[in-house]
Amino acid sequence: MEAILSQGLAALGLPQDAVPQLIRFSHRLLETNKVMNLTAITEPGEVARLHFLDSAALLTLADFRGKTVVDVGTGAGFPGMPLRLIEPSLRLTLLDSLGKRITFLQGACDELGLTDVRCVHSRAEDFAGEHREGFDLAVSRAVANLRLLSELCLPLVKVGGQFLAMKSAGSDGEIGEAGKAIALLGGKVSAVRDYPIPGTEVSHRLVVIDKVSPTPKKYPRPFARIKKAPL
Repeated sequence: MEAILSQGLAALGLPQDAVPQLIRFSHRLLETNKVMNLTAITEPGEVARLHFLDSAALLTLADFRGKTVVDVGTGAGFPGMPLRLIEPSLRLTLLDSLGKRITFLQGACDELGLTDVRCVHSRAEDFAGEHREGFDLAVSRAVANLRLLSELCLPLVKVGGQFLAMKSAGSDGEIGEAGKAIALLGGKVSAVRDYPIPGTEVSHRLVVIDKVSPTPKKYPRPFARIKKAPL
């Protein structure tokens, strides 16, 4: 794993001094995964490529330096944990609706000495009540449709900030269908950037959505409503 991470980060033009911390986090992830379903990817090399290097690639596509970042639906900590370990100047909040994931992440942060990372057990629509337009960047690797994700994420982003949605390379239709929702929520797609994951033949996509105006107060709606009647 060390060689894969070092070579992959070098290929991305990123510093490699976080490799020991990334490996420690991967060990904790895989050990915990034996008793808790955190990831379906369990081969260490694949974890390095498809979790860590996939997440790290975002640092080459957007400026995270010194930014406040919320990772919405973080799951096992992706992309947030690799981003924070490689770029320690960012101020990270990990947000997930499943308490056991947040317990895992808090334990991992404690072990790694990441005292400035907030691990929050909450639904995004509830969290937005107290943290509306409070972040420079919202990131999400969640599998939900972009229309749903936009309503959960854009209310958390400051005007002038960005929502960065990690998607598959074949998501043109989904992006097009989300245009109305993104505009209603105060956003505008400014870039769609495909990127290769080092050491693989896999390409993923980052959809960059600029926050150009405040999100109307009525959004986000309760999740049941979001899911039943997407914007």
